[in-house]
Amino acid sequence: MRIVAITTAITFLIDQLSKWLVVHVMGLASSQAIDVLPPFLNFRMAWNYGINFGLLGGEAAATKWVLIAVALGIVLFVLVWLRRDPPGRLGLIAGGLLIGGALGNVVDRVLYGAVADFLNMSCCGIDNPFAFNVADIAIFAGAIGLVLAPGGKAGAKPRRKAGKKAP
Repeated sequence: MRIVAITTAITFLIDQLSKWLVVHVMGLASSQAIDVLPPFLNFRMAWNYGINFGLLGGEAAATKWVLIAVALGIVLFVLVWLRRDPPGRLGLIAGGLLIGGALGNVVDRVLYGAVADFLNMSCCGIDNPFAFNVADIAIFAGAIGLVLAPGGKAGAKPRRKAGKKAP
């Protein structure tokens, strides 16, 4: 579980640091747009009051607290799952990514009332209207990693009890 804790902490710190730098230091909150490597990478300020792509978005305080509770519930579920059936090193890292990303977005909701999304990427003539953040990337990568990482007990060789010889 140490791997989960370290990955969670690193993911959370990178997410919060990136948001602080882009939104506050670079002034994206006031300028609303910074072209970095157009059209491939742009910073576009978007306050997400809902879940992915703004679904269930509403500025109601109740929505904010429901989404915080759901995120914390998912974090707790993943922690219990990883503890009961550790998936191996890559699975533990994936779990840490998911947890760190979820906690990063929870902190945004508590501090700002919404999640700070700022990454916008387009390519090949397709203009992407959506923005996301480092936490969103971590959540997505972590969820995919947990789906693909087999559980530690599945396929594991049964342990022999002390004092008994194998037939």
